[in-house]
Amino acid sequence: MPARREGGKPRDEVARDQAAGDQAAGDQAAGERGREISVRGVPGLPEIGPGADLAALITGAGMGLRDGDIVVVTSKIVSKAEGRVVHGGREDAIDAETVRVVARRGDARIVETRQGLVLAAAGVDASNTPPGTVVLLPEDPDESARRLRKALRDRAGTSVGVIITDTLGRAWRIGQTDTAIGAAGVRPFVDYRGTEDSFGNSLEVTLDAVADEIAAAADLVKGKASGVPVAVVRGLADLVTAGDGPGAAALIRPAAEDMFRFGAADVPLARRTVREFTSEPVSLPAVRRAITAALTAPAPHHTEPWRFAILESAQSRTELCDAMLEAWITDLRGDGFTEEQIARRVRRGEPLRNAPVIVVPCLIPKGLHDYPDDRRSRAEQEMFLISIGASVQNLMVTLAAEGLGSCYISSTLFCPDVAGDAIGLPYDWHPMGAVGIGHPASVPAPRPPRDPDHFILTL
Repeated sequence: MPARREGGKPRDEVARDQAAGDQAAGDQAAGERGREISVRGVPGLPEIGPGADLAALITGAGMGLRDGDIVVVTSKIVSKAEGRVVHGGREDAIDAETVRVVARRGDARIVETRQGLVLAAAGVDASNTPPGTVVLLPEDPDESARRLRKALRDRAGTSVGVIITDTLGRAWRIGQTDTAIGAAGVRPFVDYRGTEDSFGNSLEVTLDAVADEIAAAADLVKGKASGVPVAVVRGLADLVTAGDGPGAAALIRPAAEDMFRFGAADVPLARRTVREFTSEPVSLPAVRRAITAALTAPAPHHTEPWRFAILESAQSRTELCDAMLEAWITDLRGDGFTEEQIARRVRRGEPLRNAPVIVVPCLIPKGLHDYPDDRRSRAEQEMFLISIGASVQNLMVTLAAEGLGSCYISSTLFCPDVAGDAIGLPYDWHPMGAVGIGHPASVPAPRPPRDPDHFILTL
């Protein structure tokens, strides 16, 4: 997978640094003349096999490459030349190339690949390849682009840019378009942030993905079934750089900036117990959205037995933790623990004390049926407990989707009156633990694998 950080800097910052000098000169040159480009397909290329010299085939096609041209190449012929054609089933190949399933519907899968790309079927292609084989994406598309650029320079004596493309769908648009998955000698984006538009308004987020735009334009002359896998784009010399540049990997959004990081399959697994938080403030609207999700839990007898106390002030959090700590120590001393043993045990409550926000989920028993026998009364109570448990899980999963960490601490269950008095809960709100919320201070360790067969009885 392409490196997400380089030299201690975030990848997108490195990319901007590398492209800054070229961008200033290029923008001035483009602004002094009207933009005019040509896009020409390179016909007549043979079927590509392992070890094929793509640079020789392209330069031998008589296109007359010039300095500043951009050569756009379909990834499939790069993969074939690099021997990325494998025998076996498509589904097995998708499994092997996948590091994360983002979404699934029936047999269709949107996944993150080992290259860091998010696309359908991991880019595995069973078309235009012999029966029983599939074509994988290039192992490192940016490195493939760098090699091809050097080979073209050696053969043609010209300085060109190279873009390697693949077809991607868009989550909110019908159809597919070609995008850049590898690049060398081409600015992957043009950064207009900090500049002003013609009305003097400051541009805050405008970052044009020009490599993707070039890839899409080239596909208009390459097509999907025309047998023309290469195009030459002319007229964009201001986007061609002296060095290879950051590549198309700079266009992959870092996970921390991805507002849609979690696919449907990821959301439940995103919840992790976080025991150390930063001091960064917590978005209270995000907490309220998580509570809204908590209210979708199954409700016994069509009741609404859930209530949530949000402790956003430091005073309320401290008063709760101090009161529970005192009650806990009293219980432990009554159980005969030594002071040293008590000190070790009470440290378990530190994550709650250090959390920037605490939510205390509460159960109100209104609607609980009264039965004449213990068996049904106990079942009735357990039904309400299951409901509050489901709401807490919904709360914590949604917090994870909001980018917040959480930890569930059961302490209020052991001293409900003390906890309720400390924070002034209504008399019929029964505290059912507490959830510490904040931004994780570190990335949680990988979740230990669990075999579902160990937890299942099939009858």
